[in-house]
Amino acid sequence: MKTRQLTIDAMLCAMCAVLGYVALDLGSIKLTFESLPVLLGALLFGPVDGMFIGGIGTLLYQLVRYGVTATTLLWILPYVVCGLLVGAWARRKEFSLSRRETVILVVAAELVITVLNTVALYVDSKLFDYYFPGFILGALGLRLVICVVKAIAFGMLLPSLTEVLRRAFGAWFAQEKR
Repeated sequence: MKTRQLTIDAMLCAMCAVLGYVALDLGSIKLTFESLPVLLGALLFGPVDGMFIGGIGTLLYQLVRYGVTATTLLWILPYVVCGLLVGAWARRKEFSLSRRETVILVVAAELVITVLNTVALYVDSKLFDYYFPGFILGALGLRLVICVVKAIAFGMLLPSLTEVLRRAFGAWFAQEKR
């Protein structure tokens, strides 16, 4: 990796960790924006960078907030998968997605995150003995609504944001994403 791209990835990892840490956490409902830097990195650079940002950023957040537990990797996995899926699709489309395509892609990625986080929550609650059906399923509808609303907002924002960053860094992005 080139130094500039690694530096941007590191900044996005840090943003992911901070945004995860300052989330509004209400038990089984968590309002967080930690996926935004993962999505941004994946849309700009592709699947490897997206996975890296999601994995390292969420790992840092998990370590600071909870330490290492038996389910740490389960909590990191959704953001790694998000970076992989979004980055792979962006690369497939040669990093040129319409606003509509971006919204659909981000909604799909956020739904994957929510489903995988629900699985992690279920496993964690069973393993650490705080499970009851209402905790997982009772809030699932609200979690999905939050997920879709947040994804639509991100999907509308990201095309403009990626375009501004591409212009700011000029031809360097075109060389780096290949």
